Amino acid sequence: MARHDHNSVSSTDTTTNTAPLALATRALRAGRQGGRGDALVGGIVQSTTFLQDGDDVGSPVEFAYSRCSNPTVSELERALAELEGAEACVTFSTGLGAETALMLALLSAGDHVILGSAIYGGTTRLVQQVLSKFGVEHTFVDARDAENVQRALRPRTKLVFIESPANPTLVLTDIEAVAKVTRQAGAILAVDNTFLTAIVQRPLDLGADVSVYSTTKHIEGHSTALGGALVTSNPELAEKLRFIRKSTGGIQSPLNAWLTTRGIRTLALRIREQSKNALRIARWLSTHDDVAKVHYPGLERFPQRALALKQHIGDLHGGVVSFELRGGVPAGREFLRSLELCSLVEHVGSVETLVTHPATMTHGDVPRHQREAVGITDGLVRLSVGLEDTVDVIADLDQAITRAHAATPTPTRTKVERAGTDTAATLTPALAK
Repeated sequence: MARHDHNSVSSTDTTTNTAPLALATRALRAGRQGGRGDALVGGIVQSTTFLQDGDDVGSPVEFAYSRCSNPTVSELERALAELEGAEACVTFSTGLGAETALMLALLSAGDHVILGSAIYGGTTRLVQQVLSKFGVEHTFVDARDAENVQRALRPRTKLVFIESPANPTLVLTDIEAVAKVTRQAGAILAVDNTFLTAIVQRPLDLGADVSVYSTTKHIEGHSTALGGALVTSNPELAEKLRFIRKSTGGIQSPLNAWLTTRGIRTLALRIREQSKNALRIARWLSTHDDVAKVHYPGLERFPQRALALKQHIGDLHGGVVSFELRGGVPAGREFLRSLELCSLVEHVGSVETLVTHPATMTHGDVPRHQREAVGITDGLVRLSVGLEDTVDVIADLDQAITRAHAATPTPTRTKVERAGTDTAATLTPALAK
């Protein structure tokens, strides 16, 4: 009997029956080929080149040179495409490499790209400081309202690029609403789905043309392999992306592809547990007197709670929480210095709990006025929740916050909304790197 679970996918497993496989099952099996007697775990094909048939010189072959394609990389691409129910996936050496290829494939001098105002700092740098030199124009908009995207459209708008949830504010975008606008304009909609993966959100099902991933993060999950991916069901676009990759040499390495494929096998288990842990920690933070504001879509008082329930799968909302401390720069410095279990790094999505200060780390190149306009204040802390027992993570956060409070003058405490509203006090001076 077919399952009608929101966690199932529309594609079928022809080796067993016609029932759609649940996402956890799909993640475990995706990308595999072969049959009886073949290896359960695919090998790492490190060869740079491949033998060809002398009697058929010049005929197309699947593998000729590893800058263009490689068997280990292809297994990863099949896995990511199957996980999202898509026709194709093209992988790259990094997430930013994937974004660069997407923009090179779609944009020429004089073309225009619309970007959500709260996106990864590297994407902002790519558009503002690199592509602009080649005549590509851009507009940042508050994509929470699809009408803002509509108003920003121009005759030469070729691409709309958004994140949902946004990094690091966790602001959501109604992907279906924006997809309707971009489709009518004939533009491509790309959604950075790195924070959630296909386990929690499926952008293509919501109308997007491309799902964008830094596979370095949750997909690989163990902080051992850089990578990026573009997943699409548009065959013409997929061919353009492969051409750009061949021409620029940005393919993922076989070893990193193998590590990432291995990470996919436990992706559903990891991100579901991390989502549950993140909700527990977000609820705890929202009750702490020295925390001014908490952002997490799973909180009942999150301003976009209805949208989160609409487009996230299974009432899961990812493993990333962001929050702001009271007490100014001294409190922030002491908090970061006092952490013992949580690691201060520029990263998300690993099995360990990680802490990042966006204003000086991930978004350090973004102009201050631009950061603050979208809620990336100098006091914002991003927490990527791992797989530790939440009792231990909370204990570490609590002792660090306590030390931060003890080392700074007692702030004035007022009753504020703690679930992501705009009424809480924030830190304005910059934290030191």
